[in-house]
Amino acid sequence: MISPVVAQIPPGVVTLEDHASHAHTVLDANAWAYFSGGAGDEITLRANRCAWDAQLLQPRVLQALAGGHTRTTLLGRTLAHPILLAPVAYQRMAHPDGELASAYAAAALGAGMVLSTQSSIALETIAAAVIPESARGLLCFQLYLQHDRGFSLDLVRRAEQAGYDALVLTVDAPTNGARDRERRANFRLPPGVSAVNLAGLAAAPAPALQPGQSALFDGLLAHAPTWDDVAWLQAHTRLPILLKGILHPDDARQAAALGLAGVIVSNHGGRTLDTTPATAAVLPRIKQAVGDMPVLVDGGIRRGTDVLKAMALGASAVLVGRPYVYGLANAGAVGVAHVLRLLRDELEIAMALCGCATLAQAGPALLFAQNPGNSTIGIANATDSYL
Repeated sequence: MISPVVAQIPPGVVTLEDHASHAHTVLDANAWAYFSGGAGDEITLRANRCAWDAQLLQPRVLQALAGGHTRTTLLGRTLAHPILLAPVAYQRMAHPDGELASAYAAAALGAGMVLSTQSSIALETIAAAVIPESARGLLCFQLYLQHDRGFSLDLVRRAEQAGYDALVLTVDAPTNGARDRERRANFRLPPGVSAVNLAGLAAAPAPALQPGQSALFDGLLAHAPTWDDVAWLQAHTRLPILLKGILHPDDARQAAALGLAGVIVSNHGGRTLDTTPATAAVLPRIKQAVGDMPVLVDGGIRRGTDVLKAMALGASAVLVGRPYVYGLANAGAVGVAHVLRLLRDELEIAMALCGCATLAQAGPALLFAQNPGNSTIGIANATDSYL
């Protein structure tokens, strides 16, 4: 059950970055390293944010805006807006109510939610809490295929029976990235927090390694999923499948060829392979590769203007991760709702000031054409000209 104490938004917290700054004072070093850190030198983590900043909006004036709205459609469902909560594990490290608070906030604000396989609250509990809400967005279950196919299939059946709308198959993390912040913090799950949906999963059998063999390639990755496993999953579920972790057009094309429901352009928030391209830079290529197939995107979205830019680049919807976890840490469900409300309000403001009454009007023409060789030059020159 969610906490009966209703928290308040901390004074002075009026942006998503404010939420991040305040959460740094609330979370312990262990949780902060886990939620905020990235892989390696965190180049991709920073690049995700910078890439949205580098996209400049080209506003129009004197457009007819009466009756405008943020509604969109995804997987055959009309959504109040195109903002979803990305899968984030172990949310009870941020707040005792964990994923349940996030789910309640998402339902109240009409946002979609993707529940992590490694949720610290059972998938059935989350579904029972929010599925009856008529104004909720999509409720999806993120799936990491396990080494035990029977266990993976059991997870799928549980999600189906609980009433989830779709599966989000994450495919870009066959192994964890080198997360230096976590190693410096000696990260450990605190007592009472675990991946409850994976309870009962036996450890993968450890092969006997021969001299010269790799513990990673010949051990852990011997069980890594392949495209054949994606096809197997399709054959064993009635739920639509979104493939999360796509950065290469060829992978997007293969997903489309399999008839999947959509792809999510993601570099795992910069948490797996460092120095991969920013998702904003990759998004147009993926959209071009798959045509009408739904393409979602995450990574570095912190403003409603970022959401509008993503739609202009071809996204069907966006996902946010760290920002809502910071809101959760700051004020539980109220904090998550505040993060979503800020993004929704800022999206409406950006649409109005760009002359877009609906998201269907947000296309490439909404973005200011910059020097293709250096997308940051336009920002620097524009800023310098007003000094």
